[in-house]
Amino acid sequence: MTTETQKMDAATIQRILLERICLLEYRPGDQLKEAALALELGVSRTPIRDALNRISHLGLIESRNGVGTVVVGLTQEQLRHVYEVRLELACLIGKLSPIVPNAEHCAALRVLLERATELAENVAPDEFVKINHELNETVASMIGNSSLRSIWLQVYVQAASTWHRLAETIGGDATQALVEELTALLTAAERGDSDAIGHVQRIYIGYSFRKLQEIGLI
Repeated sequence: MTTETQKMDAATIQRILLERICLLEYRPGDQLKEAALALELGVSRTPIRDALNRISHLGLIESRNGVGTVVVGLTQEQLRHVYEVRLELACLIGKLSPIVPNAEHCAALRVLLERATELAENVAPDEFVKINHELNETVASMIGNSSLRSIWLQVYVQAASTWHRLAETIGGDATQALVEELTALLTAAERGDSDAIGHVQRIYIGYSFRKLQEIGLI
């Protein structure tokens, strides 16, 4: 067993499976088989089962009698609720034990801004989703309140299940908005302004919410 395999715990497997769902590698109706996943990832079925249990709490998979574990999509109403919660949570980033943005945060945002700028010239939905994943991890690392961070990450994943389709539908507008968001976040981070980080997030969560409503995904 390799060192890499030994580190493949339930949390790592959860991230892998969630990314596949968000990239539409797994689509609603697809079956996730424990044995096949265990073989592919080189682990026992126990961490696979643990990871699937965690994802089930997000409403993105469910267990069906006679079928097994199946990927499901959130309803439009559920997605509206997710975005409403995200809008309110963003206001709390700079208020509940915020972590002041530092040089590491700024460096991460600069790299993401470079990638987003390149993406705006040649839209690729997979890359759009991946940049947003890394951006959210960076923002989450500025949230000092552990309960807020946990809820923030949970509703982010639920919202991210729509982003591949958003990029496919309005790719140019979506990537340009991402560039603008990252530019504003970098400016806020360079000032060490946690309140501004939350304010910028709220603006662009609202933007995504409106666009998803316009194209009928919510």
